[in-house]
Amino acid sequence: MRLAARGQNPPGIPGPFTLFARTAPVAFFLAAPALSAQRIAEVTGRDRHIEHDFEEIYRVGVVAGESWEMFGAVGRVGFDAAGNLYVFDRSGGGDSRDARVVVFDPAGAFVREFGSAGEGPGEFKRANGMAVMRDGTTVVRDGGHDAYHLFDPSGSFVRMVRFAEQESKVTVFSAIHADPRGGAVFTPEGGGGAGEAAASPLRPVVRLGLAGEVVDADTVALGWLPPRGGEGMEASIEVAGGSFSLGDVLGGFAMPGEFEPEVLLGVLPEGGLVYSDSSAYALKVTPPGSPEVERVIVRPFHPEPVTESVRKEYAEKRSGREGTATGIGTNAEGATVPFALSFEMPERTFFPEIPVLRGLSATWEGRIWVRRRGKEPESDGPIDVLTVRGEYLGTFRTDAATMPDAFGPDGMAAFIELDELDVASVVVRRLPPAIR
Repeated sequence: MRLAARGQNPPGIPGPFTLFARTAPVAFFLAAPALSAQRIAEVTGRDRHIEHDFEEIYRVGVVAGESWEMFGAVGRVGFDAAGNLYVFDRSGGGDSRDARVVVFDPAGAFVREFGSAGEGPGEFKRANGMAVMRDGTTVVRDGGHDAYHLFDPSGSFVRMVRFAEQESKVTVFSAIHADPRGGAVFTPEGGGGAGEAAASPLRPVVRLGLAGEVVDADTVALGWLPPRGGEGMEASIEVAGGSFSLGDVLGGFAMPGEFEPEVLLGVLPEGGLVYSDSSAYALKVTPPGSPEVERVIVRPFHPEPVTESVRKEYAEKRSGREGTATGIGTNAEGATVPFALSFEMPERTFFPEIPVLRGLSATWEGRIWVRRRGKEPESDGPIDVLTVRGEYLGTFRTDAATMPDAFGPDGMAAFIELDELDVASVVVRRLPPAIR
């Protein structure tokens, strides 16, 4: 079996064609199916640099002005097929109850805003995600309602779709991505639950169909879940004389190790996916509606080992494994109540390697943008641009470009920026045709 790249990867298809020999027994390799040469696209390890030349179209968000142009905490942005920009803003400065969606036309003119705090349908209790369909249908995920709110292209509330039973309290913190075909969103499941779930080696990516009263979950990719050791965070919350365990709320969720590779996800124009689930530079491409991996794109960049000095430096940055906090919150009935939180962080475990990749996305035209790690363990590095077939288009140097927060039609890309006062704005630029 040929080893195309090096790093900690999952078994099977998607297969362990990139595992370190020192981290897996020989029998592990023999048991896993090999990928045919036609299904591995090996990309050069020499960077060919792309010059940064993005035309700015407009920017929105100001320190002082009309209410619609002052943002609190911009969480997500997205485009519809007409080029309208949708900004998911927590106007209360991060309070998910005060979330709203603000819409701007392709020239940056204000169109409308919708969404407000409340208990009823179309009102947000704990909104924490947004996705925009090509036709302008907006999906807002609300953990307070345990449901998705659907708004039509005019911003009018349509209906709510309840979470499926298997949607865990951890999964709902993952980003949601619109299916270009409409009617559904994609999201990676968190993994690391209790009991049988904790023993599963998989972190599925699911397609959540929104046609019925309850989401219809369908597995469309099988990401690898690295083994997790250690204990969960012990925390108790006391509210108005009563208390409960955070561990009970999370259902025995196992804390991921430091530097554990995430499932990074990009959605392709026809509804297929490109994703990374390991510490290596290995991008897996799946067709619409199937978890079968059609192609794996690799570059010969290798993960760095987590040394004792890295562990020590990381621990110093995150010193303190216990503490308390008090404040004022709101209960389910909307009444203001005091709360007290006490917590103790366990001794953290470390994944043995620092992953090569830090970000992944796909343009509307099907280009793949990949953010590599920088020189420091948690720093951003260069950005590669590739095609789905594994053709290498070039690399932006570190600090020469940032990953767009959303891609749109006709080369549009949106970037969330913060000024020196942490005031959020959104800048829309147009990408050159060669890298769209």
